Amino acid sequence: MTDILVLYYSRHGATAEMARQIARGIEEVPDMAARLRTVPAVSTVCEATADSIPDSGAPYATLDDLRECTGLALGSPTRFGNMAAPLKYFIDATSNLWLDGTLIGKPAAVFTSTSSLHGGQETTLTSMMLPLLHHGMLILGIPYSAPELMRTVSGGTPYGASHHAGADNKHPLSDDEKTLCRTLGRRLAETARALHAQR
Repeated sequence: MTDILVLYYSRHGATAEMARQIARGIEEVPDMAARLRTVPAVSTVCEATADSIPDSGAPYATLDDLRECTGLALGSPTRFGNMAAPLKYFIDATSNLWLDGTLIGKPAAVFTSTSSLHGGQETTLTSMMLPLLHHGMLILGIPYSAPELMRTVSGGTPYGASHHAGADNKHPLSDDEKTLCRTLGRRLAETARALHAQR
């Protein structure tokens, strides 16, 4: 089995559910497995450390997860049109991987959840793409051949999967949003498998 890393930060659970749907799509591709990982929250007032294992959900990511993966799906809720600080904090610590060129040529995709329908989904997705481009990764989106992309009335963009969680963050993923997450996961896994076979 070849691992695709699904790395995310989730505050209210919507981004975590998207990660699980993307993982389902990845594992629909033969010989591909999803490795779900999250990151701890960061303190706004002091240097803080979290236990090495979270109380619930996916384990915390390490740099080895990035070294070992053949592809990456990166997800975050929107924070003023940008990725959340905990995910940015983790990405900012990947300089050694950049120096080694570890991620060059690996495929990557991004996903996000927002409270408002026009609350910065696309800018958040592009904010996550920027460090991945610096790492030399190959960015994948969702093509319009996915019919759900044309008919969705909630989340879904060609830049990556997205979800409209609502002002109370309680909207469940719509059927179209779930399908687009799985579509993105499959596309990422199929691309990673094809690239891995050429090495």
